[in-house]
Amino acid sequence: MTALLLPLADAEPGNQALTISLFTAVVAVTLYITWWASRQNKTAADYYAGGRNFSGAQNGLAVAGDYMSAASFLGISGQIALYGYDGFLYSIGFLVAWLVALLLVAELLRNSGRFTMADQLAYRMRQKPIRTAAASSTIVVSIFYLLAQMVGAGSLVGLLLGVTDEALKAGVIVLVGALMIIYVTIGGMKGTTWVQIVKAVLLMTGTVLITFLVLLKFDFNLSKLLGAAADNSGKGADFLGPGLLYGKDLVGQIDFLSLGLALVLGTAGLPHILIRFYTVPDSKSARRSVQWAIGLIGAFYLMTLALGFGAAALLDTGKDSAVATSKGNTASPLLAEVVGGGAGSTGGAILLALIAAVAFATILAVVAGLTLTSASSFAHDLYANVFAKGKVTERDEIRVARFAAIGIGAVAIALAIPAQKLNIAFLVALAFAVAASANLPALLYNLFWKRFNTSGATWSIYGGLVSAVLLVLFSPVVSGKPTSMFPGVDFAWFPLSNPGIVSIPLGFLFGIIGTYLGKDRTSEQRYTELQVRALTGAGAEAAAKH
Repeated sequence: MTALLLPLADAEPGNQALTISLFTAVVAVTLYITWWASRQNKTAADYYAGGRNFSGAQNGLAVAGDYMSAASFLGISGQIALYGYDGFLYSIGFLVAWLVALLLVAELLRNSGRFTMADQLAYRMRQKPIRTAAASSTIVVSIFYLLAQMVGAGSLVGLLLGVTDEALKAGVIVLVGALMIIYVTIGGMKGTTWVQIVKAVLLMTGTVLITFLVLLKFDFNLSKLLGAAADNSGKGADFLGPGLLYGKDLVGQIDFLSLGLALVLGTAGLPHILIRFYTVPDSKSARRSVQWAIGLIGAFYLMTLALGFGAAALLDTGKDSAVATSKGNTASPLLAEVVGGGAGSTGGAILLALIAAVAFATILAVVAGLTLTSASSFAHDLYANVFAKGKVTERDEIRVARFAAIGIGAVAIALAIPAQKLNIAFLVALAFAVAASANLPALLYNLFWKRFNTSGATWSIYGGLVSAVLLVLFSPVVSGKPTSMFPGVDFAWFPLSNPGIVSIPLGFLFGIIGTYLGKDRTSEQRYTELQVRALTGAGAEAAAKH
């Protein structure tokens, strides 16, 4: 077993070169797709919504590709490998969250919006305040989510190159940031969507392959796999029960509830997921997208069980192991190396390369989608509709979106470098909490509450956003613990790692308070029209063309 647990840095140089070559090939293919797609972009609808001509199956693959991020492939398997049962709760949360998004928001938003989340809110609200609030929230949520993807990229490439130095990993994060800016500024939504489709196919193929090889080692006996994972983890039966990560005390139990609430409600407020439904031509295609996405996402999260417990059974997950020091982020690639034949073997090198390349393509696709979402919101909502008051050409709007992508990418790079010590599934859970606190209350109130007005929407968005971000800032995530972003200082007066249990109810409460304090009743006049459009799609296609 010891030979199987050697880090990549100890592998034969020839195998390492093969690994890096295969890894680079996938990156080159995605860059070619982006360049090809850039030649198809002629209008704002092409750049923001891919021309609205993707089929239901294509968009379903892209939605799944966007949702099955590095947090899912790397972070969740790592959490399971380190914490067993408690880690698998992330898989359940992410899967259930998708169902909530579909039932409550996805199709209704597609029918009543155009390019961004703010389009739906602004339909019956005053343009300037609501677009400013929605764009601010979109950008903050996207940056939180970007941190997770870029931290994953640093861990992944560090593993591939045998890099342990933090400064070199920071250089990797800068490289990923530069690549994502290229994807967005050149390819737009069309390029991003095709990269996500390719990535979804590769990710499902790679996950099925690793799951098959893991189960093969244990004679396709899940009980045998779980028993081996418990024994090898050093924690025994406790590994298969709750309590290793959450629930050790009252604070831990509340933190677990907060995490669950954020995961279940967060997806319905994630802008980069919701705008994917603007890329299809009609409501029927949107529903078809949903069917494809549910099938792919459901199968994937079931397979994370085999990835995580397989890593616990076959890898060293002790305190000083490569898996533990990366906070679990390298569990899946190292597992691929082991089931392929072990470190130093050609099979292990090839499988590690393929899985690492798939994971890196996953990261690139998701960061491109996130950056495009936030850049589009800045250009379409703030620049075109707030600053320029609608008096702007599509060409100028797209140009501003490209510059915004550069700025947002730079901010994400700067924040991701000190966040390298955090598990990426955990970082994504923070993004979910912010999205559920700031975006979801306003979207639901706008769709289902006639009395809701501009004041309520801005109070809801800003109240949920500020409360979530402040609670994260003063939590153990940022300071006070050896695993914090800044371990040398301590200003963590908020005890929970995830703010959702406090900030999400606050977002809903602020929406109610703001609505009754506001005197604007004009939003009620367009509520019926919005409801008809959201439920039936009547007029949505015509509005999308303007």
